Amino acid sequence: MRSVGPYRCTEALGACLVGSAWWALDRQDRLVTLALLEGAAAQDQRWRTAFRDAAEALARANGGNRYVAADFSAAQPWAAYPSEEGMGAQRLFQTLGMDLGPAPEEPAVAASGPDPTATSTPDAPDPASPAQPVSAQPVSGQPVSAQPVSAYPVSGQPVSAQPVSAQPVSGNPVSGQPVSGQPVSGHPVSGGPPGWATQPAAQSAVGSATPLAAQAGADPLGPNARRIQPSAPARRPVGRWVGVAVTVLLLVAVGGGLVVVWGDEATGPPGAGRDTFAAPATTAEGPVAGLRPWTQVTPLSVEEQALAVAGPSLVFIEVTFTGYVRNRDTGVLVHTGAVSFVRRCSGFVVNPDGHVLTSSSCVRPADDAARQVALDVVARRLVREEKLTDGQVAGWIGRNLPTTGFTGAEPAAPATSELYAQLHDARGGVTDEQAVPGVVVEALPADGGDVALVKLARENLPAVELNTAAEYASGATLLIVGYDTGDTDFRAALHTPRGKLVTVTDVARLGQTSVYRTNGDVGRTSHGGYALDPQGRVVGLLNRDRARPDEANRVVVPAGAVTDLLGRAGVSPRLGAADQRYRAGLDAYFAGRYDTAVTELGAAAGESPTNLLAAAYRDSAVEGQRAVGTVTSRSPWPVALLAGAAGALLVALVVLLVPAVRRPR
Repeated sequence: MRSVGPYRCTEALGACLVGSAWWALDRQDRLVTLALLEGAAAQDQRWRTAFRDAAEALARANGGNRYVAADFSAAQPWAAYPSEEGMGAQRLFQTLGMDLGPAPEEPAVAASGPDPTATSTPDAPDPASPAQPVSAQPVSGQPVSAQPVSAYPVSGQPVSAQPVSAQPVSGNPVSGQPVSGQPVSGHPVSGGPPGWATQPAAQSAVGSATPLAAQAGADPLGPNARRIQPSAPARRPVGRWVGVAVTVLLLVAVGGGLVVVWGDEATGPPGAGRDTFAAPATTAEGPVAGLRPWTQVTPLSVEEQALAVAGPSLVFIEVTFTGYVRNRDTGVLVHTGAVSFVRRCSGFVVNPDGHVLTSSSCVRPADDAARQVALDVVARRLVREEKLTDGQVAGWIGRNLPTTGFTGAEPAAPATSELYAQLHDARGGVTDEQAVPGVVVEALPADGGDVALVKLARENLPAVELNTAAEYASGATLLIVGYDTGDTDFRAALHTPRGKLVTVTDVARLGQTSVYRTNGDVGRTSHGGYALDPQGRVVGLLNRDRARPDEANRVVVPAGAVTDLLGRAGVSPRLGAADQRYRAGLDAYFAGRYDTAVTELGAAAGESPTNLLAAAYRDSAVEGQRAVGTVTSRSPWPVALLAGAAGALLVALVVLLVPAVRRPR
């Protein structure tokens, strides 16, 4: 079987004049349907543009299909749709006015159209040729992007100036001139094999107006002849009824346009009313620093909006502890010289004043934990000094752990610590202006929730909303986010935010606190990160599962566990004005209202410069405006014109019907 991009085609779904559809598997063996533009159509820029525009229109239409990956710049453009969304590939071709038929033996499908006057088929249907009735109304539009998957969020709005239904319109003739460059099939694509001619219907003698006596060979005076010839029946007003039918159809079409125009204004954001997530699909990454929601999950999905809402609040935390290891009773140093070690984790901002929630075990570890790490540092020094061997390290630490302490320069002084936080992508060991210093305000011990509150020395930071009432049972799906690194050089490792869908495996106890265990994590430094609901609210804090040998970050501490901690510190979790505008802009963006999105996201980016996602989604909304051909709020003229047309057609219908009704029998 053939391969298309990262997919292996396993079975043909069907073929049409310009391409084919397939069942396919990705590298994780996830099933998709794949639409492939082929043959002469793949070489025709008009068809390539139409293919891309139709995919974008389906992604934004109510009830439409969103592709999980696509490459519109490939030699043969393609788009892949998750199997759980139905026959997305088939609907893409239907939107182009192409019905799929049985797949041919060969995988390649010639992109040609039938010619009713010839037995051979031309290369590709001319998009500008007069159109015949097709099985689906093509979607018009301007190009959105030449890239298969943008480094910025995919705009995805149907690319006609008016809202377009995701359902193909069957059976109506299509205008011979495509709108905004959208190709229209020049020949019928259903109803019979190519080249079939219409057979004339046999004429019936019933109702003939010719008298029998006038027929050849008839005797007008014969015994069977009719003495009184009947008059010819009155002609039926066929033209009038045809006009009535056409007027009714036009009224229905105009009424449907009004419904679409008004209904599009009421479209809500993808996450509204949702309490669950779908499966993710990974796409290519881009140059935007920090979390890139559209690369972590299905583009334009509930998951992407949830990540976009919460993403700007995520921070990377690095704490350096410095002290001395000495005997508790005598105060004598176990080894000369100060000992330093570093802890790294994630955190998230809970109000614009710079208050951050994170893991206590990271920013304020328990005494025994700090002492054990410090002893390990000393033991490694002794190995380098050839006073210990590698095999003796564990025994040496075990013997000294009960009798030593980790203190400051004086035996009675505590060890010191320096805390720095970074937003977006973070690099280990950074303490310059890119890093924000902070201090620990409050901390709960490991058996009390293992959550700490940190105050950063910077304000006007993007904040996240807490959902302290959320409760989950085994089998629930959570979207978790935190920092991870693939670098092996610990000192200057690059840490990047990552998101992942996980499943709750069971509900356990951590001291007096109920916690959720999950079946996955996003990396070693993700503890202190968050778990989200579909509205982008934090429902829990990620932490280490100490019941596991590897202590992976697979525990979620419910957000309700931090209420007392915040209360003791006198801190109120809240969103700032810029956060509110950012969320309003995202709601507009994911609903396809790009004019509002540009305004709100632009304002949020200006009011909160550290929110890089606000600028990224604003830029994508600008591209969406260009695609639909508007840079201002939707004009009332389309509604007024449609309403006027409906009134005129209604008057025409009355004019046509009244004479027919009053006609004498």
